[in-house]
Parts: sequence; C-alpha cells; structure tokens
Amino acid sequence: MDWEVVIGLEIHTQLATKSKIFSGAATAYGAEPNTQACAVDLGLPGVLPVLNAEAVRMAIKFGLAVDAEISDRSVFARKNYFYPDLPKGYQISQYELPVVGKGHINIELEDGTEKVIGITRAHLEEDAGKSLHEDFDGETGIDLNRAGTPLLEIVSEPDMRSAKEAVAYMKKIHSLVRYLEICDGNMQEGSFRCDANVSVRPKGQEKFGTRAELKNINSFRNVERAINYEIERQIDVLESGGEVIQETRLYDADKNETRAMRSKEEANDYRYFPDPDLLPLIIDEVTINEIKATLPELPNEKRDRFVNELGLSLYDASVLTSSRELATYFESLLAATGGKDPKQCANWVIGDVSGALNKANLDISESPVSAEQLASVLNRITDNTISGKIAKTVFEALWAGEGKDADEIIESKGLKQVTDTGAIEAMVDEVLANNPDQVQQYRDGKEQLIGFFVGQIMKASKGKANPAQVNELLQKKLNG
Repeated sequence: MDWEVVIGLEIHTQLATKSKIFSGAATAYGAEPNTQACAVDLGLPGVLPVLNAEAVRMAIKFGLAVDAEISDRSVFARKNYFYPDLPKGYQISQYELPVVGKGHINIELEDGTEKVIGITRAHLEEDAGKSLHEDFDGETGIDLNRAGTPLLEIVSEPDMRSAKEAVAYMKKIHSLVRYLEICDGNMQEGSFRCDANVSVRPKGQEKFGTRAELKNINSFRNVERAINYEIERQIDVLESGGEVIQETRLYDADKNETRAMRSKEEANDYRYFPDPDLLPLIIDEVTINEIKATLPELPNEKRDRFVNELGLSLYDASVLTSSRELATYFESLLAATGGKDPKQCANWVIGDVSGALNKANLDISESPVSAEQLASVLNRITDNTISGKIAKTVFEALWAGEGKDADEIIESKGLKQVTDTGAIEAMVDEVLANNPDQVQQYRDGKEQLIGFFVGQIMKASKGKANPAQVNELLQKKLNG
C-alpha cells in the first residue's frame, strides 16, 4: 500500500526578553540552579503575575511577519498538569483566544519550488522548570531557573508531507525569529525546540491517521531522524494489522528510535480555564502599527532584492539570506568592495568563508576573518595585485591570524602578482622550448593542451604570473 505522511510542528520559541513573562526575575542562561526563580515563578501564596509588555510586542512582531491575524482581545488560561518541575501545578498559557491567529509562511523545496505552510496560531505561555537526571545517583534534580521564561508556541497546520519539508519549515521559522531578534535561536540551550505530530494514512484518504507527538526535539538533524523513524514505525504497525495509538513519544538520538512516554492528553485533560489573576490582553491598531514600523527587511524580501537588484541566482540569494548574520556579512563585504562584483562576493562567502567556518565548527559571527579583511583580499584581485589562486593563500593566512589585512600578508610573503610582460614572456618561451612535442600536438589541433602550458607557466612563476597575460602571450606564441 502507498502511504501518505502528515506532519505538523509545534515550535517553542524562547523570547529574548531580559525578564520573565510574569515576573521581574532574570532569564539569563547558565546561572546556578534555582537562583533565578522568584516567588511569582513558584506560585507562592499572596503573589500575582504581571504580564511582560515586551513579550507581547515580540509575539505581535512575529504575527505581522507571517501575515497572521493579530487578536484585539486574547486571554490567558491555566493549563493544569502535575510535574515535579512545574511548582504551581499549572502553566499559564493561552488556549481559545491566542494573541496571534492564522498566518502562513513559504518554504523552499529541494526541486526549487515553494510551498505554503499554514500557521494555525502562535500563543504566549510560560516555560516550566527542568528535571535533571544525570549525576544524582538514580534521583532527579529540579532546576526552576527556566520556570516563567516567556515562550511563543508556534503551531503549524498539518501541511507537511515529509521529514525534509518539516526541517525546511523549522529552519525558515528559526531564521525568521532571529531576523526579528525575538529569539537567539540557540538550540543547544533549548531556546528553540519543537514537538512533531506525525501520522500516516493510505494515499488518497482524506481522513487523518492517528498521530503520535514526538516531544522536545532540539536539532534539525534529530527532527528529520525522529520523524523518519516514526513514519517507518507507524507503517510497520499498520501493515502488520495493528493500530497506531495516540500517544506522546520521546526520541532517543543515541539509539535513533522513539519510545512511548505517555498517552496523549487532550485539551479537556488539562482543564483549561481563564486565569483569574490576569485581565484579558487588549491590543489596539495604534500599537500594531507602531510595531509594524519596526519590522526589519524580512528574509524573503532581502532574498528577492539580492536577485533583482544584485543579479544573484536564486540559490545564492537563498543561502546568503538563510540567517541575518550571514546576510549582514555579505552586505558589509559588498559595501567594502565598492559594490562592483556581487557575484564574486557571494562566491567567497558561500564557498571559502562558509567552508572554513564549517570545518572549524564556527558561526559566521565568530569568523576570524571580518568582512572588511576579506574585502581587502578581493580588492587586490580586482586591481591585479594578486591572482585568484594566490588570494586563497592570503585568505588562509588571514584566517590563521598572520596579518591584519591582505596588503600586510602579500608584502610579508612576497605574493605580489607578476605583471611584467617581459618576465612573463620569458617564462612562456622557456615552457614552449622545453615542451616541443606538446607544442606540435597543439598546432595539429589538440587545443586542450593550452591548460597544460598555463599550468607549467604558473608553476614556474610560483602562481604569481598574471593569468590573463599568460593566456594572451601563449595564444600569440602558439598561433603566431
């Protein structure tokens, strides 16, 4: 039987506020356990929550960026469940009336086409604490620092049909929240994580299959692996005559498998009711318009500008706008080179810079070579001081910290390109004199040997001969 996969994601985005959503306690990562949990976060008697206005503004910012409905009236509710790291016995969240309603976002598929993924809602809520299971001799430690940290939970429609589509959607949301500067996107620290709802159904069937929810996955790679495992598991169950149970499952990255955690709760299991301590949240048009005016150029807008105004390919523009930091680096490089050659700048950022970053496991913000330093390399290619090949050597030296800019390295290593016509002509004559058989073969029609001669001359000049002059003189001598 042919099966169709149905996937929806619930992405938990930790908002980049300095204080928690209902208290003044700090949200900084890495503090000693239980040093950033105040009486409000713990729900102690006599305390009242006060809504963080900045968290609301960040939620509206996201809603505007995905062309979503912004609710003029939303309500906070108590979501009741009992976990050791949830000291109040309930979580303040939003249920029937979220701050952000229906919206959408486009993702790019592998074949170059785009697909629209619907966003059902994005609601504000507080995070729970964290249970720690290591180093406690079979017991569990509870760290409540995270309790009360503001989250924006972004719930998609079940519009994705493969793990790759789910990863593309997650990456697009990740890029967007970083562009908006509402989340640092640090997945290792848990600032950006997701739950995946996965089901399968016979191809052509309209009714959805029974879904399983995969909890708290915090890397793109693991999202893809977890979903693919779960798809295979559910198909095996159904093809063996069994039934898929609606449940919550955990993904074990070490074993690459999901395992049952608990039966899936429904809304009535949480006994939602409006929080009696919080008034409804009222948002007026003036506030929405003020926030709209602060929106930056969004990824798709920047990508289209790179294509239409700079003449870049759609692929290059998509890569360069995949993160705000990478786009900023490229634009800084382009400005420092006078904007003369966007394609050359794009090639270096996507190729040499990104390759070196990947090898060193660094982010673009940690690059040892700044955009201005890289511009000094490209400027010397443009004015023929160095060749493209020598430029790679200069870049590597900059990366290793051997100089402050290209000029210093070119001078110290004697890398200046040979442009003296007499010197190059002497090298050409010597190479042709030493290879008479190849000269005759070239003149007999084997024109691809031109590459051999160029290579020999560049070797003789230690890569310093101007390639354009070498080619011109070679053509003249061989065809003369």
